[in-house]
Amino acid sequence: MKKVQMEIAGMSFSQVQSGAYALILGEIGGKRRLPIIIGSAEAQAIAIELEKMKPARPLTHDLFKTFAETFGVRVIEVFINKFIEGVFHAVLVCDDGHNIVEIDSRTSDAVALALRFNCPIYTTEEILDAAGIVIDENALIEEEHSHEAGEEENLLGWEAYSDEELEQMMQEAIENEDYERASKIRDELKQRK
Repeated sequence: MKKVQMEIAGMSFSQVQSGAYALILGEIGGKRRLPIIIGSAEAQAIAIELEKMKPARPLTHDLFKTFAETFGVRVIEVFINKFIEGVFHAVLVCDDGHNIVEIDSRTSDAVALALRFNCPIYTTEEILDAAGIVIDENALIEEEHSHEAGEEENLLGWEAYSDEELEQMMQEAIENEDYERASKIRDELKQRK
Protein backbone atom coordinates (compact mmCIF):
# COMPACT_ATOMS: atom_id res chain seq x y z
CA MET A 1 0.00 0.00 0.00
CA LYS A 2 1.60 3.24 -1.20
CA LYS A 3 1.30 6.25 1.10
CA VAL A 4 0.61 9.68 -0.37
CA GLN A 5 1.69 12.75 1.61
CA MET A 6 -0.94 15.44 2.11
CA GLU A 7 -0.98 19.03 3.36
CA ILE A 8 -3.72 21.39 4.44
CA ALA A 9 -4.99 23.23 1.36
CA GLY A 10 -7.81 25.10 3.08
CA MET A 11 -10.85 25.11 5.32
CA SER A 12 -14.30 26.66 5.02
CA PHE A 13 -17.84 26.51 6.40
CA SER A 14 -19.99 23.56 5.40
CA GLN A 15 -23.64 24.04 4.59
CA VAL A 16 -23.98 20.32 4.01
CA GLN A 17 -23.87 19.83 7.79
CA SER A 18 -24.93 22.59 10.15
CA GLY A 19 -22.10 23.76 12.39
CA ALA A 20 -19.48 21.82 10.42
CA TYR A 21 -16.50 22.78 8.28
CA ALA A 22 -14.84 21.36 5.19
CA LEU A 23 -11.14 20.65 5.69
CA ILE A 24 -9.40 20.28 2.33
CA LEU A 25 -6.18 18.28 2.24
CA GLY A 26 -4.06 18.55 -0.90
CA GLU A 27 -1.64 16.01 -2.32
CA ILE A 28 1.91 17.36 -2.07
CA GLY A 29 3.23 17.77 -5.60
CA GLY A 30 -0.09 16.70 -7.10
CA LYS A 31 -3.53 17.92 -8.14
CA ARG A 32 -5.74 15.75 -5.94
CA ARG A 33 -7.69 17.10 -2.97
CA LEU A 34 -9.41 15.29 -0.14
CA PRO A 35 -12.41 17.15 1.35
CA ILE A 36 -13.20 16.11 4.93
CA ILE A 37 -16.19 17.36 6.95
CA ILE A 38 -15.14 18.21 10.52
CA GLY A 39 -16.73 19.75 13.60
CA SER A 40 -16.41 23.38 14.64
CA ALA A 41 -14.24 22.67 17.70
CA GLU A 42 -11.72 20.75 15.59
CA ALA A 43 -11.83 23.41 12.89
CA GLN A 44 -11.04 26.01 15.55
CA ALA A 45 -8.16 23.90 16.89
CA ILE A 46 -6.72 23.58 13.37
CA ALA A 47 -7.23 27.27 12.51
CA ILE A 48 -5.62 28.46 15.75
CA GLU A 49 -2.50 26.42 15.02
CA LEU A 50 -2.40 27.43 11.34
CA GLU A 51 -2.56 31.08 12.34
CA LYS A 52 0.02 30.52 15.12
CA MET A 53 -2.33 32.06 17.68
CA LYS A 54 -1.56 31.42 21.33
CA PRO A 55 -4.66 31.08 23.52
CA ALA A 56 -4.41 32.22 27.13
CA ARG A 57 -4.91 28.65 28.35
CA PRO A 58 -3.97 25.45 26.51
CA LEU A 59 -6.60 23.88 24.29
CA THR A 60 -7.15 20.10 24.38
CA HIS A 61 -4.74 19.42 21.50
CA ASP A 62 -2.07 21.62 23.08
CA LEU A 63 -2.55 19.78 26.38
CA PHE A 64 -2.21 16.43 24.57
CA LYS A 65 1.07 17.58 23.00
CA THR A 66 2.47 18.80 26.33
CA PHE A 67 1.39 15.58 28.05
CA ALA A 68 2.95 13.40 25.34
CA GLU A 69 6.23 15.34 25.28
CA THR A 70 6.44 15.29 29.09
CA PHE A 71 6.47 11.49 28.95
CA GLY A 72 8.77 11.25 25.91
CA VAL A 73 6.15 10.38 23.30
CA ARG A 74 6.21 11.94 19.85
CA VAL A 75 3.63 11.75 17.10
CA ILE A 76 5.79 10.99 14.07
CA GLU A 77 3.06 10.79 11.44
CA VAL A 78 -0.68 10.86 10.88
CA PHE A 79 -2.08 8.21 8.57
CA ILE A 80 -5.61 8.50 7.16
CA ASN A 81 -5.98 4.78 6.63
CA LYS A 82 -9.68 4.05 6.05
CA PHE A 83 -12.72 5.52 4.33
CA ILE A 84 -15.82 3.63 5.45
CA GLU A 85 -19.39 4.70 4.60
CA GLY A 86 -18.30 8.29 3.97
CA VAL A 87 -16.24 8.57 7.17
CA PHE A 88 -12.46 8.97 7.23
CA HIS A 89 -10.47 7.09 9.88
CA ALA A 90 -6.94 7.89 10.98
CA VAL A 91 -4.18 6.71 13.28
CA LEU A 92 -1.50 8.61 15.12
CA VAL A 93 1.85 6.87 14.66
CA CYS A 94 3.67 7.47 17.95
CA ASP A 95 7.24 6.81 19.09
CA ASP A 96 8.30 6.66 22.74
CA GLY A 97 11.93 5.92 21.94
CA HIS A 98 11.43 2.17 22.31
CA ASN A 99 8.22 1.30 20.46
CA ILE A 100 6.24 2.64 17.55
CA VAL A 101 2.52 2.40 18.26
CA GLU A 102 -0.56 3.32 16.22
CA ILE A 103 -3.40 5.00 18.11
CA ASP A 104 -6.88 5.25 16.58
CA SER A 105 -8.04 8.85 16.11
CA ARG A 106 -10.70 10.95 14.46
CA THR A 107 -9.16 12.46 11.36
CA SER A 108 -9.86 16.02 12.50
CA ASP A 109 -8.05 15.46 15.81
CA ALA A 110 -5.20 13.72 14.01
CA VAL A 111 -4.72 16.69 11.67
CA ALA A 112 -4.83 19.15 14.61
CA LEU A 113 -2.11 17.10 16.32
CA ALA A 114 -0.05 16.75 13.12
CA LEU A 115 0.16 20.55 13.02
CA ARG A 116 1.29 20.74 16.64
CA PHE A 117 3.88 17.96 16.31
CA ASN A 118 4.96 19.23 12.88
CA CYS A 119 4.65 15.74 11.44
CA PRO A 120 3.54 14.56 7.99
CA ILE A 121 0.01 13.53 7.06
CA TYR A 122 -0.46 10.55 4.75
CA THR A 123 -3.30 8.71 3.09
CA THR A 124 -3.51 5.96 0.47
CA GLU A 125 -4.04 5.90 -3.28
CA GLU A 126 -7.23 3.89 -2.66
CA ILE A 127 -8.70 6.60 -0.42
CA LEU A 128 -7.78 9.34 -2.89
CA ASP A 129 -9.41 7.31 -5.66
CA ALA A 130 -12.57 6.77 -3.59
CA ALA A 131 -13.02 10.22 -2.04
CA GLY A 132 -10.60 12.61 -3.72
CA ILE A 133 -11.20 15.28 -6.31
CA VAL A 134 -8.75 16.38 -9.00
CA ILE A 135 -7.82 20.00 -9.62
CA ASP A 136 -7.18 20.58 -13.32
CA GLU A 137 -4.41 23.17 -13.75
CA ASN A 138 -5.30 23.66 -17.42
CA ALA A 139 -8.82 24.65 -16.40
CA LEU A 140 -7.36 27.15 -13.92
CA ILE A 141 -5.19 28.70 -16.66
CA GLU A 142 -8.19 28.86 -19.02
CA GLU A 143 -10.20 30.59 -16.30
CA GLU A 144 -7.44 33.17 -15.82
CA HIS A 145 -7.59 33.95 -19.55
CA SER A 146 -11.38 34.14 -19.48
CA HIS A 147 -11.13 36.66 -16.64
CA GLU A 148 -8.88 38.82 -18.77
CA ALA A 149 -11.56 38.65 -21.46
CA GLY A 150 -14.19 39.78 -18.93
CA GLU A 151 -16.08 36.51 -18.41
CA GLU A 152 -17.75 36.27 -15.01
CA GLU A 153 -17.08 32.59 -14.29
CA ASN A 154 -13.46 33.15 -13.29
CA LEU A 155 -13.09 32.98 -9.50
CA LEU A 156 -9.35 33.66 -9.40
CA GLY A 157 -9.51 37.45 -9.59
CA TRP A 158 -13.14 38.42 -9.57
CA GLU A 159 -13.19 41.94 -8.19
CA ALA A 160 -16.87 42.57 -8.94
CA TYR A 161 -17.86 40.56 -5.85
CA SER A 162 -17.49 41.43 -2.19
CA ASP A 163 -15.89 39.08 0.33
CA GLU A 164 -19.35 38.30 1.72
CA GLU A 165 -20.68 37.39 -1.73
CA LEU A 166 -17.68 35.15 -2.39
CA GLU A 167 -18.16 33.48 1.02
CA GLN A 168 -21.78 32.75 0.09
CA MET A 169 -20.74 31.41 -3.32
CA MET A 170 -18.17 29.18 -1.65
CA GLN A 171 -20.81 27.83 0.74
CA GLU A 172 -23.09 27.05 -2.19
CA ALA A 173 -20.24 25.30 -4.03
CA ILE A 174 -19.51 23.16 -0.97
CA GLU A 175 -23.21 22.41 -0.52
CA ASN A 176 -23.28 21.23 -4.15
CA GLU A 177 -20.08 19.25 -3.51
CA ASP A 178 -18.25 21.34 -6.12
CA TYR A 179 -15.02 21.38 -4.13
CA GLU A 180 -12.91 22.54 -7.05
CA ARG A 181 -14.97 25.72 -7.37
CA ALA A 182 -14.98 26.15 -3.59
CA SER A 183 -11.18 25.90 -3.45
CA LYS A 184 -10.84 28.55 -6.20
CA ILE A 185 -13.09 30.93 -4.28
CA ARG A 186 -11.13 30.22 -1.10
CA ASP A 187 -7.89 31.07 -2.95
CA GLU A 188 -9.40 34.37 -4.12
CA LEU A 189 -10.44 35.23 -0.56
CA LYS A 190 -6.96 34.35 0.73
CA GLN A 191 -5.36 36.61 -1.87
CA ARG A 192 -7.46 39.51 -0.66
CA LYS A 193 -6.24 39.20 2.93
